Amino acid sequence: MALVIAGERSGVGKTTVTLTLLASLRRRDRLVQSFKVGPDYIDPMFHRHVTRRACRNLDPVLTSEAYIQQCFARHSHLSEYALVEGVMGLFDGIGYGQEKQKSTDFASTAHIARLLDLPVVLVIDCSRLSGSVAAIAHGYRSFDPRIKIAGVVLNRVGSDRHLSLLKDSLEPLQLPILGVLRRQDNITIPDRHLGLVPTAELPELNALIDRLADLGDTCFDWQRLLPLLKSKPLPHPPHPLHPPSLVRIAVARDRAFNFYYQDNLDLLQQLGAELVFWSPLEDADIPKNVQGMYFGGGFPEVFAQQLAENSSVRDAVKTAILKGMPTIAECGGLMYLCEQIIDFEGKSWSMAGVLPTSAVMGGRLTLGYRRAVALQDNLLVKANTTVYGHEFHRSHLTLTPTQPLFKTSRYDCEENMGCEGWGLPANVHASYVHLHWGESAEIPQQFLKGCLKVASSGMWI
Repeated sequence: MALVIAGERSGVGKTTVTLTLLASLRRRDRLVQSFKVGPDYIDPMFHRHVTRRACRNLDPVLTSEAYIQQCFARHSHLSEYALVEGVMGLFDGIGYGQEKQKSTDFASTAHIARLLDLPVVLVIDCSRLSGSVAAIAHGYRSFDPRIKIAGVVLNRVGSDRHLSLLKDSLEPLQLPILGVLRRQDNITIPDRHLGLVPTAELPELNALIDRLADLGDTCFDWQRLLPLLKSKPLPHPPHPLHPPSLVRIAVARDRAFNFYYQDNLDLLQQLGAELVFWSPLEDADIPKNVQGMYFGGGFPEVFAQQLAENSSVRDAVKTAILKGMPTIAECGGLMYLCEQIIDFEGKSWSMAGVLPTSAVMGGRLTLGYRRAVALQDNLLVKANTTVYGHEFHRSHLTLTPTQPLFKTSRYDCEENMGCEGWGLPANVHASYVHLHWGESAEIPQQFLKGCLKVASSGMWI
Protein backbone atom coordinates (compact mmCIF):
# COMPACT_ATOMS: atom_id res chain seq x y z
CA MET A 1 0.00 0.00 0.00
CA ALA A 2 0.99 3.60 -0.62
CA LEU A 3 -0.85 6.70 -1.74
CA VAL A 4 -1.05 8.82 -4.89
CA ILE A 5 -1.63 12.56 -4.59
CA ALA A 6 -3.54 13.71 -7.68
CA GLY A 7 -5.10 16.98 -8.79
CA GLU A 8 -8.30 17.65 -10.66
CA ARG A 9 -6.12 19.84 -12.90
CA SER A 10 -2.75 21.58 -12.88
CA GLY A 11 -2.19 24.32 -10.33
CA VAL A 12 -4.53 23.02 -7.62
CA GLY A 13 -1.75 22.56 -5.07
CA LYS A 14 -0.54 18.95 -5.49
CA THR A 15 3.05 19.88 -4.68
CA THR A 16 2.05 21.90 -1.61
CA VAL A 17 -0.11 19.05 -0.31
CA THR A 18 2.61 16.49 -1.04
CA LEU A 19 5.32 18.52 0.69
CA THR A 20 3.02 19.18 3.64
CA LEU A 21 2.46 15.45 4.06
CA LEU A 22 6.16 14.66 3.69
CA ALA A 23 7.23 17.41 6.09
CA SER A 24 4.80 16.27 8.76
CA LEU A 25 5.87 12.64 8.38
CA ARG A 26 9.54 13.57 8.66
CA ARG A 27 8.80 15.65 11.76
CA ARG A 28 7.35 12.47 13.23
CA ASP A 29 10.70 10.84 12.38
CA ARG A 30 9.07 8.54 9.85
CA LEU A 31 11.05 6.97 7.02
CA VAL A 32 9.24 7.90 3.82
CA GLN A 33 10.00 7.26 0.14
CA SER A 34 8.56 9.64 -2.43
CA PHE A 35 7.96 9.31 -6.15
CA LYS A 36 7.02 11.78 -8.88
CA VAL A 37 4.97 10.98 -11.97
CA GLY A 38 6.46 12.34 -15.18
CA PRO A 39 9.81 13.79 -16.29
CA ASP A 40 9.96 16.59 -13.70
CA TYR A 41 13.33 17.41 -12.08
CA ILE A 42 12.46 20.23 -9.67
CA ASP A 43 9.60 18.78 -7.61
CA PRO A 44 11.80 15.76 -6.76
CA MET A 45 14.44 18.19 -5.41
CA PHE A 46 11.89 19.43 -2.87
CA HIS A 47 10.89 15.88 -1.97
CA ARG A 48 14.51 14.96 -1.38
CA HIS A 49 15.15 18.04 0.74
CA VAL A 50 12.31 17.03 3.04
CA THR A 51 12.70 13.24 3.16
CA ARG A 52 16.51 13.08 2.84
CA ARG A 53 15.95 10.27 0.33
CA ALA A 54 16.22 10.53 -3.45
CA CYS A 55 12.81 10.89 -5.09
CA ARG A 56 12.23 8.52 -8.02
CA ASN A 57 10.55 9.48 -11.30
CA LEU A 58 7.80 7.20 -12.63
CA ASP A 59 7.44 7.80 -16.35
CA PRO A 60 6.31 5.06 -18.79
CA VAL A 61 7.34 7.12 -21.82
CA LEU A 62 10.95 7.54 -20.74
CA THR A 63 11.13 3.99 -19.34
CA SER A 64 8.34 1.37 -19.43
CA GLU A 65 5.39 0.09 -17.43
CA ALA A 66 7.46 -2.84 -16.16
CA TYR A 67 10.28 -0.52 -15.06
CA ILE A 68 7.84 1.63 -13.09
CA GLN A 69 6.58 -1.39 -11.19
CA GLN A 70 10.12 -2.61 -10.51
CA CYS A 71 11.34 0.85 -9.46
CA PHE A 72 8.42 1.35 -7.09
CA ALA A 73 8.82 -2.10 -5.54
CA ARG A 74 12.58 -1.75 -5.16
CA HIS A 75 12.48 1.58 -3.35
CA SER A 76 9.17 1.61 -1.47
CA HIS A 77 9.89 -1.58 0.46
CA LEU A 78 12.88 0.08 2.14
CA SER A 79 10.70 2.70 3.88
CA GLU A 80 7.81 2.82 6.32
CA TYR A 81 5.66 5.01 4.09
CA ALA A 82 5.47 5.73 0.38
CA LEU A 83 3.90 8.66 -1.44
CA VAL A 84 3.50 9.37 -5.16
CA GLU A 85 2.97 12.92 -6.41
CA GLY A 86 1.00 13.02 -9.65
CA VAL A 87 1.31 15.22 -12.71
CA MET A 88 -1.22 17.71 -14.13
CA GLY A 89 -4.82 16.52 -13.74
CA LEU A 90 -5.56 12.94 -12.72
CA PHE A 91 -6.43 11.73 -16.22
CA ASP A 92 -4.18 14.07 -18.25
CA GLY A 93 -1.86 11.92 -20.34
CA ILE A 94 -0.69 11.70 -23.91
CA GLY A 95 -2.51 10.49 -26.98
CA TYR A 96 -0.97 7.09 -27.61
CA GLY A 97 0.79 4.30 -25.77
CA GLN A 98 4.06 2.76 -26.81
CA GLU A 99 2.23 0.06 -28.77
CA LYS A 100 0.36 2.72 -30.78
CA GLN A 101 -2.94 1.85 -29.12
CA LYS A 102 -5.27 4.78 -28.52
CA SER A 103 -5.09 5.81 -24.86
CA THR A 104 -5.89 9.34 -23.77
CA ASP A 105 -4.44 8.86 -20.29
CA PHE A 106 -1.21 7.03 -21.07
CA ALA A 107 1.53 8.35 -18.74
CA SER A 108 -1.06 10.12 -16.59
CA THR A 109 -1.36 9.91 -12.82
CA ALA A 110 -4.32 7.56 -13.29
CA HIS A 111 -2.17 5.29 -15.46
CA ILE A 112 0.48 5.06 -12.73
CA ALA A 113 -2.16 4.45 -10.04
CA ARG A 114 -3.53 1.53 -12.07
CA LEU A 115 -0.07 0.11 -12.75
CA LEU A 116 0.80 0.13 -9.05
CA ASP A 117 -2.72 -0.62 -7.80
CA LEU A 118 -2.64 2.37 -5.43
CA PRO A 119 -5.47 4.47 -4.01
CA VAL A 120 -5.70 8.14 -4.98
CA VAL A 121 -6.30 11.25 -2.91
CA LEU A 122 -7.81 13.98 -5.08
CA VAL A 123 -6.74 17.57 -4.36
CA ILE A 124 -9.46 20.07 -5.24
CA ASP A 125 -8.92 23.83 -5.48
CA CYS A 126 -11.94 25.19 -3.64
CA SER A 127 -11.07 28.88 -3.95
CA ARG A 128 -13.79 29.58 -6.51
CA LEU A 129 -16.46 26.99 -5.76
CA SER A 130 -18.67 25.62 -3.01
CA GLY A 131 -21.54 23.27 -3.89
CA SER A 132 -19.95 22.34 -7.21
CA VAL A 133 -17.22 20.48 -5.35
CA ALA A 134 -19.51 17.44 -5.18
CA ALA A 135 -19.95 17.34 -8.94
CA ILE A 136 -16.17 17.45 -9.40
CA ALA A 137 -15.53 14.74 -6.83
CA HIS A 138 -18.34 12.53 -8.17
CA GLY A 139 -17.10 12.91 -11.75
CA TYR A 140 -13.54 11.94 -10.91
CA ARG A 141 -14.63 9.00 -8.77
CA SER A 142 -16.97 7.57 -11.41
CA PHE A 143 -14.97 8.35 -14.58
CA ASP A 144 -12.77 5.25 -14.37
CA PRO A 145 -13.97 2.47 -12.05
CA ARG A 146 -10.44 1.02 -11.99
CA ILE A 147 -9.27 4.07 -9.98
CA LYS A 148 -9.97 3.98 -6.26
CA ILE A 149 -10.48 7.50 -4.90
CA ALA A 150 -9.68 7.13 -1.20
CA GLY A 151 -10.76 10.66 -0.38
CA VAL A 152 -10.26 14.33 -1.13
CA VAL A 153 -8.12 17.15 0.17
CA LEU A 154 -9.84 20.52 0.04
CA ASN A 155 -7.29 23.21 -0.74
CA ARG A 156 -7.56 27.00 -0.49
CA VAL A 157 -10.61 26.98 1.75
CA GLY A 158 -11.52 30.54 2.63
CA SER A 159 -13.50 30.45 5.87
CA ASP A 160 -15.46 28.28 8.29
CA ARG A 161 -18.64 29.09 6.35
CA HIS A 162 -16.95 28.12 3.10
CA LEU A 163 -15.82 24.83 4.64
CA SER A 164 -19.32 24.12 5.92
CA LEU A 165 -20.77 24.55 2.41
CA LEU A 166 -18.12 22.22 0.97
CA LYS A 167 -18.76 19.53 3.59
CA ASP A 168 -22.52 19.73 3.15
CA SER A 169 -22.13 19.29 -0.59
CA LEU A 170 -19.81 16.29 -0.27
CA GLU A 171 -21.75 14.50 2.47
CA PRO A 172 -24.13 12.56 0.14
CA LEU A 173 -21.13 11.08 -1.67
CA GLN A 174 -19.76 9.54 1.53
CA LEU A 175 -16.29 10.39 0.24
CA PRO A 176 -13.83 11.01 3.10
CA ILE A 177 -12.35 14.48 3.48
CA LEU A 178 -8.75 13.60 4.34
CA GLY A 179 -7.44 17.12 4.64
CA VAL A 180 -8.43 20.77 4.65
CA LEU A 181 -5.89 23.46 3.79
CA ARG A 182 -6.91 27.07 4.32
CA ARG A 183 -5.67 29.84 2.06
CA GLN A 184 -2.07 30.43 3.07
CA ASP A 185 -0.36 33.77 2.63
CA ASN A 186 2.89 32.76 4.33
CA ILE A 187 3.53 29.58 2.29
CA THR A 188 4.69 30.38 -1.20
CA ILE A 189 7.26 28.56 -3.30
CA PRO A 190 8.70 31.01 -5.86
CA ASP A 191 8.78 30.09 -9.53
CA ARG A 192 10.23 31.37 -12.79
CA HIS A 193 10.36 30.53 -16.51
CA LEU A 194 10.73 26.73 -16.18
CA GLY A 195 8.70 26.13 -13.01
CA LEU A 196 9.64 26.27 -9.33
CA VAL A 197 12.94 27.79 -8.28
CA PRO A 198 15.23 24.86 -7.31
CA THR A 199 15.96 24.14 -3.68
CA ALA A 200 19.62 25.20 -3.82
CA GLU A 201 18.52 28.78 -4.55
CA LEU A 202 16.12 29.13 -1.62
CA PRO A 203 17.94 30.17 1.58
CA GLU A 204 14.65 30.27 3.51
CA LEU A 205 13.59 26.78 2.43
CA ASN A 206 14.00 25.13 5.84
CA ALA A 207 11.76 27.75 7.42
CA LEU A 208 9.18 27.11 4.69
CA ILE A 209 9.33 23.36 5.31
CA ASP A 210 8.82 23.97 9.03
CA ARG A 211 5.68 25.98 8.25
CA LEU A 212 4.45 23.18 6.01
CA ALA A 213 5.07 20.65 8.79
CA ASP A 214 3.11 22.86 11.23
CA LEU A 215 0.28 22.96 8.71
CA GLY A 216 0.43 19.22 8.10
CA ASP A 217 0.21 18.42 11.80
CA THR A 218 -3.24 19.98 11.99
CA CYS A 219 -4.86 19.92 8.54
CA PHE A 220 -4.92 16.16 7.76
CA ASP A 221 -6.99 13.28 9.08
CA TRP A 222 -3.96 11.23 10.08
CA GLN A 223 -5.97 8.32 11.49
CA ARG A 224 -7.25 7.65 7.99
CA LEU A 225 -4.14 8.70 6.08
CA LEU A 226 -1.42 6.74 7.87
CA PRO A 227 -2.82 3.29 7.00
CA LEU A 228 -3.07 4.37 3.35
CA LEU A 229 0.51 5.63 3.31
CA LYS A 230 1.95 2.56 4.99
CA SER A 231 4.37 0.72 2.76
CA LYS A 232 4.74 -3.04 2.69
CA PRO A 233 7.41 -5.39 1.34
CA LEU A 234 6.81 -6.35 -2.28
CA PRO A 235 8.56 -8.80 -4.58
CA HIS A 236 11.51 -6.94 -6.02
CA PRO A 237 14.80 -7.66 -7.77
CA PRO A 238 17.85 -7.62 -5.49
CA HIS A 239 19.51 -4.24 -5.21
CA PRO A 240 22.76 -4.46 -7.19
CA LEU A 241 25.99 -3.90 -5.35
CA HIS A 242 28.48 -1.36 -6.63
CA PRO A 243 31.52 -3.02 -8.20
CA PRO A 244 35.01 -1.63 -7.61
CA SER A 245 35.49 1.76 -9.24
CA LEU A 246 36.73 1.52 -12.81
CA VAL A 247 36.59 5.17 -13.79
CA ARG A 248 35.87 8.54 -12.20
CA ILE A 249 33.18 10.77 -13.69
CA ALA A 250 33.05 14.50 -12.95
CA VAL A 251 29.35 15.36 -12.46
CA ALA A 252 28.57 19.09 -12.48
CA ARG A 253 26.13 19.75 -9.65
CA ASP A 254 25.44 23.21 -8.28
CA ARG A 255 22.83 25.96 -8.68
CA ALA A 256 23.41 26.10 -12.45
CA PHE A 257 23.40 22.35 -13.16
CA ASN A 258 21.14 20.13 -11.09
CA PHE A 259 18.72 18.29 -13.40
CA TYR A 260 19.65 14.63 -12.96
CA TYR A 261 17.52 11.53 -12.66
CA GLN A 262 18.78 9.67 -9.61
CA ASP A 263 18.36 6.39 -11.48
CA ASN A 264 20.91 7.58 -14.07
CA LEU A 265 23.47 8.34 -11.38
CA ASP A 266 22.76 5.00 -9.69
CA LEU A 267 23.31 3.14 -12.96
CA LEU A 268 26.70 4.76 -13.47
CA GLN A 269 27.76 3.67 -10.00
CA GLN A 270 26.37 0.15 -10.46
CA LEU A 271 28.42 -0.15 -13.65
CA GLY A 272 31.63 0.79 -11.87
CA ALA A 273 31.86 4.57 -12.01
CA GLU A 274 32.89 6.75 -9.11
CA LEU A 275 30.94 10.01 -9.27
CA VAL A 276 32.85 13.16 -8.36
CA PHE A 277 30.48 16.08 -7.85
CA TRP A 278 31.84 19.55 -8.53
CA SER A 279 30.74 23.10 -9.34
CA PRO A 280 31.48 25.00 -12.57
CA LEU A 281 30.26 28.05 -10.65
CA GLU A 282 32.48 27.84 -7.59
CA ASP A 283 35.46 25.58 -8.27
CA ALA A 284 38.73 26.82 -9.71
CA ASP A 285 39.31 23.73 -11.86
CA ILE A 286 37.65 20.51 -12.93
CA PRO A 287 38.27 17.52 -10.64
CA LYS A 288 41.58 15.70 -11.03
CA ASN A 289 41.95 12.10 -12.16
CA VAL A 290 38.63 11.85 -14.02
CA GLN A 291 37.96 10.09 -17.31
CA GLY A 292 34.54 11.49 -18.16
CA MET A 293 32.29 14.49 -17.57
CA TYR A 294 28.51 14.80 -17.16
CA PHE A 295 26.72 18.16 -17.36
CA GLY A 296 23.02 17.87 -16.60
CA GLY A 297 20.35 20.43 -17.25
CA GLY A 298 19.51 23.36 -15.03
CA PHE A 299 19.60 27.13 -15.21
CA PRO A 300 22.96 28.22 -16.68
CA GLU A 301 21.19 31.28 -18.13
CA VAL A 302 20.40 32.52 -14.62
CA PHE A 303 24.06 32.19 -13.59
CA ALA A 304 25.59 33.05 -16.96
CA GLN A 305 27.66 35.94 -15.62
CA GLN A 306 29.19 33.85 -12.84
CA LEU A 307 29.88 30.98 -15.24
CA ALA A 308 31.48 33.39 -17.69
CA GLU A 309 33.65 34.95 -15.00
CA ASN A 310 35.02 31.54 -14.00
CA SER A 311 37.25 31.48 -17.06
CA SER A 312 39.74 28.99 -15.63
CA VAL A 313 37.05 26.31 -15.43
CA ARG A 314 35.68 27.15 -18.87
CA ASP A 315 39.15 26.79 -20.33
CA ALA A 316 39.77 23.54 -18.44
CA VAL A 317 36.49 22.04 -19.70
CA LYS A 318 37.30 22.97 -23.29
CA THR A 319 40.84 21.63 -23.03
CA ALA A 320 39.68 18.33 -21.55
CA ILE A 321 37.06 17.81 -24.26
CA LEU A 322 39.43 18.69 -27.09
CA LYS A 323 41.89 16.16 -25.65
CA GLY A 324 39.20 13.49 -25.94
CA MET A 325 37.38 13.50 -22.59
CA PRO A 326 33.99 11.72 -23.06
CA THR A 327 31.34 14.27 -22.10
CA ILE A 328 27.54 14.18 -21.77
CA ALA A 329 25.85 17.59 -21.91
CA GLU A 330 22.05 17.67 -21.61
CA CYS A 331 20.08 20.86 -22.26
CA GLY A 332 21.67 23.31 -19.80
CA GLY A 333 24.90 21.36 -20.19
CA LEU A 334 24.68 21.79 -23.96
CA MET A 335 24.25 25.54 -23.45
CA TYR A 336 27.40 25.64 -21.31
CA LEU A 337 29.43 24.01 -24.08
CA CYS A 338 28.33 26.69 -26.58
CA GLU A 339 30.39 29.76 -27.41
CA GLN A 340 27.94 32.05 -25.63
CA ILE A 341 24.69 32.26 -23.73
CA ILE A 342 22.61 35.29 -24.67
CA ASP A 343 20.25 35.93 -21.77
CA PHE A 344 16.70 37.29 -21.68
CA GLU A 345 18.04 40.86 -21.65
CA GLY A 346 20.16 40.27 -24.74
CA LYS A 347 23.47 40.26 -22.87
CA SER A 348 26.13 37.85 -24.14
CA TRP A 349 28.19 35.71 -21.78
CA SER A 350 31.14 33.56 -22.86
CA MET A 351 30.85 29.84 -22.20
CA ALA A 352 33.18 26.88 -22.80
CA GLY A 353 33.30 27.38 -26.57
CA VAL A 354 33.36 23.70 -27.53
CA LEU A 355 30.35 23.93 -29.86
CA PRO A 356 30.39 26.55 -32.67
CA THR A 357 27.01 28.01 -31.78
CA SER A 358 25.33 30.23 -29.18
CA ALA A 359 22.30 29.60 -26.98
CA VAL A 360 19.76 32.42 -27.09
CA MET A 361 17.06 32.75 -24.44
CA GLY A 362 13.56 33.58 -25.68
CA GLY A 363 9.90 33.55 -24.77
CA ARG A 364 8.99 30.41 -26.70
CA LEU A 365 8.81 27.25 -24.62
CA THR A 366 9.90 24.02 -26.29
CA LEU A 367 8.16 21.24 -24.39
CA GLY A 368 7.24 17.61 -24.91
CA TYR A 369 8.22 13.98 -25.21
CA ARG A 370 10.43 13.04 -28.14
CA ARG A 371 11.10 9.92 -30.15
CA ALA A 372 14.71 10.27 -31.29
CA VAL A 373 16.44 8.06 -33.85
CA ALA A 374 20.26 8.17 -33.84
CA LEU A 375 21.62 9.27 -37.21
CA GLN A 376 25.15 8.06 -36.48
CA ASP A 377 27.13 6.11 -33.94
CA ASN A 378 27.82 8.43 -31.03
CA LEU A 379 29.02 8.51 -27.46
CA LEU A 380 25.78 7.05 -26.06
CA VAL A 381 23.97 5.06 -28.76
CA LYS A 382 24.58 3.31 -32.07
CA ALA A 383 23.19 4.53 -35.39
CA ASN A 384 19.47 3.80 -35.98
CA THR A 385 18.83 3.27 -32.25
CA THR A 386 15.52 4.76 -31.08
CA VAL A 387 15.42 6.45 -27.68
CA TYR A 388 12.64 8.34 -25.91
CA GLY A 389 13.30 11.59 -24.13
CA HIS A 390 11.86 14.91 -23.08
CA GLU A 391 12.54 18.53 -24.03
CA PHE A 392 11.84 21.52 -21.77
CA HIS A 393 13.66 24.77 -22.54
CA ARG A 394 13.29 28.41 -23.58
CA SER A 395 16.52 28.71 -25.53
CA HIS A 396 17.46 28.00 -29.12
CA LEU A 397 20.78 27.70 -30.92
CA THR A 398 22.01 30.19 -33.52
CA LEU A 399 23.48 27.40 -35.66
CA THR A 400 22.36 23.82 -36.13
CA PRO A 401 24.89 20.97 -36.30
CA THR A 402 26.02 19.81 -39.74
CA GLN A 403 25.99 16.19 -38.52
CA PRO A 404 23.21 16.04 -35.90
CA LEU A 405 22.85 13.21 -33.42
CA PHE A 406 19.13 12.59 -33.77
CA LYS A 407 16.13 12.86 -36.03
CA THR A 408 13.29 13.67 -33.63
CA SER A 409 9.52 13.47 -33.72
CA ARG A 410 6.76 13.88 -31.20
CA TYR A 411 6.18 10.80 -29.10
CA ASP A 412 2.42 10.60 -29.61
CA CYS A 413 2.34 11.12 -33.40
CA GLU A 414 4.58 11.21 -36.45
CA GLU A 415 5.05 14.99 -36.45
CA ASN A 416 8.67 15.70 -37.41
CA MET A 417 10.45 17.88 -34.84
CA GLY A 418 13.66 18.18 -36.88
CA CYS A 419 17.23 17.07 -36.32
CA GLU A 420 19.25 18.07 -33.27
CA GLY A 421 22.19 17.22 -31.06
CA TRP A 422 25.95 17.73 -31.36
CA GLY A 423 28.35 14.82 -31.65
CA LEU A 424 31.45 16.67 -32.80
CA PRO A 425 33.97 16.28 -31.30
CA ALA A 426 33.08 12.57 -31.36
CA ASN A 427 33.64 12.27 -27.61
CA VAL A 428 30.74 14.66 -26.93
CA HIS A 429 27.03 13.99 -26.64
CA ALA A 430 25.32 17.39 -26.41
CA SER A 431 21.55 17.46 -26.81
CA TYR A 432 18.41 19.26 -25.67
CA VAL A 433 16.74 15.87 -25.18
CA HIS A 434 16.77 14.63 -21.58
CA LEU A 435 17.13 10.85 -21.33
CA HIS A 436 16.21 8.50 -18.49
CA TRP A 437 18.46 5.43 -18.69
CA GLY A 438 16.47 3.15 -16.41
CA GLU A 439 15.22 0.88 -19.20
CA SER A 440 18.35 1.33 -21.32
CA ALA A 441 21.46 0.31 -19.37
CA GLU A 442 23.31 0.12 -22.70
CA ILE A 443 23.41 3.94 -22.76
CA PRO A 444 25.62 4.38 -19.66
CA GLN A 445 27.52 1.25 -20.67
CA GLN A 446 28.37 2.86 -24.00
CA PHE A 447 29.45 6.06 -22.21
CA LEU A 448 31.66 4.16 -19.78
CA LYS A 449 33.32 2.28 -22.64
CA GLY A 450 34.57 5.64 -23.88
CA CYS A 451 35.69 6.57 -20.39
CA LEU A 452 37.57 3.27 -20.02
CA LYS A 453 39.44 3.99 -23.23
CA VAL A 454 40.63 7.23 -21.67
CA ALA A 455 41.65 5.39 -18.52
CA SER A 456 43.57 2.73 -20.45
CA SER A 457 45.34 5.37 -22.51
CA GLY A 458 46.75 6.91 -19.33
CA MET A 459 44.95 10.22 -19.92
CA TRP A 460 44.31 11.35 -16.37
CA ILE A 461 43.24 14.95 -16.22
